[in-house]
Amino acid sequence: MRLFIGIPLSPAVLSELSAIVTRLKSNRDLLRWMPPESWHITLQFLGNTGVGQYQCLLARLGEVRSPPVPIHLAELGLFDRAGVFFAGVALTPSLVSLAGSVMAATALCGFVPETRPFHPHITLARAKGQSRNQPLRALESKIPRRPAFTRFLAPEFLLYESHLSSAGATYEVRQRFPLGSVV
Repeated sequence: MRLFIGIPLSPAVLSELSAIVTRLKSNRDLLRWMPPESWHITLQFLGNTGVGQYQCLLARLGEVRSPPVPIHLAELGLFDRAGVFFAGVALTPSLVSLAGSVMAATALCGFVPETRPFHPHITLARAKGQSRNQPLRALESKIPRRPAFTRFLAPEFLLYESHLSSAGATYEVRQRFPLGSVV
């Protein structure tokens, strides 16, 4: 199983992002646009996971305690080297705390935390081919500068399985972990 942990988006945010993508998308833009059902905020990518690690994850992630996390999308931007168009997510103390708790839980199952700084975002499109910068530069001038997004409280985080194919990845929810009041 190829797994990752993420936060699903609210229906309002899905709708707002869909409207933006519809305005920006072109059949000639050399970008692979991610379908709305794949949009999420990654807390941690785990990768290939054995059955024993999977069982450990279910137990340890079930022990994570956090109140619902306020989510606010910020700017739209580009990761040039990765060839990605994304919607950034405001880095709040509660989101950082949840990500830290998730990484501490997964470490108990043998997963190594990411060494790069946490940069929460939603991948909207990826550039195809070798010359990634050209399609992104063409898109950059069309990106709305200050889009307004509805804030929401994330009531849960999810364990997803990623299924890879030539058409791109699809994601299956393996387990839901509710967020609630901390005792």
